[in-house]
Amino acid sequence: MKKISVYLLLFLLTNICVAQSGVIGKWNTIDDVTGKVVSVVEIFEHNNKIYGKVQEIFNPKTRNRVCENCPGEDKNKTILGLTILKGLEKEGDSYCNGKILDPKTGKLYKCSIALEGKDKLKVHGYIGIPLFGRTQYWERIKH
Repeated sequence: MKKISVYLLLFLLTNICVAQSGVIGKWNTIDDVTGKVVSVVEIFEHNNKIYGKVQEIFNPKTRNRVCENCPGEDKNKTILGLTILKGLEKEGDSYCNGKILDPKTGKLYKCSIALEGKDKLKVHGYIGIPLFGRTQYWERIKH
């Protein structure tokens, strides 16, 4: 009986660790037009919700830009360090019911994210219903 309990405990701990590492981590954001890496966003969990913060911007000309058109407390904050994924909740294999901030325009969109393979993240921002939106694919940074 002890042996079964130990195996069950190890199984549960392994599954918790794997589930926790799903979308959590650092991701390269990719420019839709050029296909080049634009920035690094670190996705993290806080109070059972998912958030993402800009950790690095590769273009030295835009590295110190501020979000002039951002709403509320994000207005005039530097984009580097800005939280752009906000309050996503786990729903099945994806995370939704949150928002994504476009720092170029300052607009907030509804958002959902989902893994498409271990190292590819589908990020979908939209207005109203998911049909009216745009999808980007981010690549996990491997250490």
